[in-house]
Amino acid sequence: MPVSAPATNPSPSTVTSLRVRSGRTIELVLTVLALVIVTLAYVNVELAVRGEVPPNLWRHLGILAGAALALHVVLRWRARYADPLLLPVATLLNGLGLVMIHRIDLGTGGGSVASRQLLWTGLAVAAAAGTLLLVRDHRVLKRWTYLAMALGFVLLLLPMLPVIGREVNGSRLWISIGGMSLQPGELAKIALTVFFAGYLVATRDALSLVGRRVLGLQLPRARDLGPILVAWMLSVMVLVLQRDLGSSLLFFGLFVAMLYVATERTSWIVIGLSLFVGGAVLAWRLFDHVQRRVTLWLDPFAPDQSDQVAKGLMGLAHGGIFGTGLGEGFPYITYFANSDYIVASFGEELGMVGLFAMLMLYALLVERGMRTAIGAREGFGKLLAAGLSFTLALQVFVIVGGITRVIPLTGLTTPFLSAGGSSLLANWIIVALLLRISDHARRPVSERRQEQARDTTTRTKEVG
Repeated sequence: MPVSAPATNPSPSTVTSLRVRSGRTIELVLTVLALVIVTLAYVNVELAVRGEVPPNLWRHLGILAGAALALHVVLRWRARYADPLLLPVATLLNGLGLVMIHRIDLGTGGGSVASRQLLWTGLAVAAAAGTLLLVRDHRVLKRWTYLAMALGFVLLLLPMLPVIGREVNGSRLWISIGGMSLQPGELAKIALTVFFAGYLVATRDALSLVGRRVLGLQLPRARDLGPILVAWMLSVMVLVLQRDLGSSLLFFGLFVAMLYVATERTSWIVIGLSLFVGGAVLAWRLFDHVQRRVTLWLDPFAPDQSDQVAKGLMGLAHGGIFGTGLGEGFPYITYFANSDYIVASFGEELGMVGLFAMLMLYALLVERGMRTAIGAREGFGKLLAAGLSFTLALQVFVIVGGITRVIPLTGLTTPFLSAGGSSLLANWIIVALLLRISDHARRPVSERRQEQARDTTTRTKEVG
């Protein structure tokens, strides 16, 4: 019987590696689909309110379409392996926000809020493209850890300055420069996230391994409690000086979440929640504006107080399960319907089904950000992606929870939906950073080595 030839292992040179798909074609298709949905929603609003398709439809939607497609081209050029779902989801949310803001403008007898938001959309997407072009490697941000901390503190304190600081509706969150108003706290959350990621990467061993075990929890050393106490005092400072309960919760919750991701120690969550509960109770006992928020939360229909929460709840009830239809409800009756209460506006006209669909878009956005954090090959990228994703998640929870009375109402904006240029600018930059980190995480090793070789050659020539 013939003896078969022994099996031989293929040489390494003959092994073909799997080709990683960039996902840019899928991204383009989904982005176009998002633009089609926004166009149909815009036409639906116009038909319901005015009974005709506006002749300037393409001029209004052309900025959004041009900006989104231009960012897609930048991704093909500079980040071809970036996550293919982040851009379409952000485009759809941004576009639906523009539609609802326009609808509320029509309900209030005209206005230019939608036009300003459209202009801010173009600027925000341009800022996202600029972030992708300037930040070729997210790891370079780690060099600026403490500069990011200083920048974050400066941005938080800017509204307290006597000349440029502005107080709106009892909260001092705004600055006015050259007739243009900005909310620097929106950008501060990005700077502080970069600082937290850089700091925790450098110190997580001490924070996670050292300490004594008490009642099943491994408690940190007293000197390691310093960072979380500083973050707690910073959040209290924002609450006291600026009367901003939402931002205070956001900053402190962000740091505690990143601390847990970095160390995987449950004790940090326990300590963080204890500090938050203690601070919340103290603020409720000392500050009138916090007491008013709690009273509205417990009884929104009580006399002699603001009826904003009550009107928002009645709008949600009017929408029911399937909504009144775009352009068929009365969302503009609620105060700040295009900013703080835009979720209630969508709930009235799209109903519970439509509102749940929008929450699923946010869940998908956060899930892709967390997937990026898991796929990142180094600690700084993991923490930065997780922190940016948690920022979006916590902000959505705080505003939706306040409108639906899960928690007391705060003054945060809904990412991509609410009217406001500062929020739109900050959230598009967050998407750009997540795209950059995901590109680095999904890029094949061979291409990364080639790029590193090219960068080394370039630096050598510059030095020479």
